[in-house]
Amino acid sequence: MAINIIAQNKKARHDYEILEKFEAGIVLSGAEVKALRAKRANLADAFCRFIQGELHLMNAHIAHLETASKYFTPDTRAPRKLLLHKKELEKLYVKVHKDGLTIVPLMIYFNERNIAKVSIAIAKGKKLHDKRADMKEKTLKREAQQAMKNRSY
Repeated sequence: MAINIIAQNKKARHDYEILEKFEAGIVLSGAEVKALRAKRANLADAFCRFIQGELHLMNAHIAHLETASKYFTPDTRAPRKLLLHKKELEKLYVKVHKDGLTIVPLMIYFNERNIAKVSIAIAKGKKLHDKRADMKEKTLKREAQQAMKNRSY
């Protein structure tokens, strides 16, 4: 059984150079899990930050379902704690504070055991000329594939 991808941060791969990936658990309420199962999440402007030694997912939008409690509507962009091993947290903390790198969420998904996970990465910001070079490379690859596909014998 494969993973069930809920939301992806496509802009992260464009804006950052991904150096290393990690898989983290996420602390959610029951209504938020229901919303994720309905694919009502967005990682467009999300980022990760250390708060009191714990890693939190900030600014990720998980919508409130109408079928959940009508009397309590949680904050849809509330910080959500990410669950990692202590050694992984220490490694991330050093990379962020000493090396000046960034932690970006790449996607939210349900794994094979049907548990919500967040794929995060240590990333380095790209400069404008790096983004242009990547776009040029993608265009050349796409044109080469089209030429191979349309080539007739």
